[in-house]
Amino acid sequence: MKKPSISSRAALWAGVLAIPLLNACSSIGTLEWSSADAGYTALFDGNDLNQWKPVGNANWRLQDGLLLADLGSGFLVTRQNYQDFQLKVDFWVDPTANSGIYVRCTDLQNITATNAYEVNIYDQRPDPSYGTGAIVDVAKVSPMPKAGGQWNSYDITFKGDRMVVYLNGEKTVETRDSRLSAAGPIALQYEKGVVRFRNVRIKAL
Repeated sequence: MKKPSISSRAALWAGVLAIPLLNACSSIGTLEWSSADAGYTALFDGNDLNQWKPVGNANWRLQDGLLLADLGSGFLVTRQNYQDFQLKVDFWVDPTANSGIYVRCTDLQNITATNAYEVNIYDQRPDPSYGTGAIVDVAKVSPMPKAGGQWNSYDITFKGDRMVVYLNGEKTVETRDSRLSAAGPIALQYEKGVVRFRNVRIKAL
């Protein structure tokens, strides 16, 4: 089946006018490789969304080389499955945002923290032990770091049942869990607030 063009998909997802970006977000969306990125493949480099498909009605769109959403609810899901990997993601959220990075998803029609591993981005989560920096219902974080209002970097490693998460260079989670599938797609979540992603890259382990 022929894939729709990125222009037609962008038109479909852009249900509202794009909001102005903060100065911190301008002209920095395109992925810039460094020696630390050797062996990585870009999943989002600021140019297109060819490696992703939408689930739900979040208004994902490209703006100034960034991937952003601010209305609706849903996910962008990779078209490929991933098993053992190191994933690096830069993100900007406002203080009210509810987002996350889901890995090893097993049900793409109903992605939840019970059928995928959710590395959370949620500064105002009622139970902060599973807020930003945690893997929901698997590994708590204490104290919970705050991500709102600034650019942040996640470095996420899943290898077998071992899981390690770094936020802005600080380890927030290291644990083991094998309750879910050992492989699956990766999903970026939008649930509330303003969410922006850039420089999404992955390396197989």
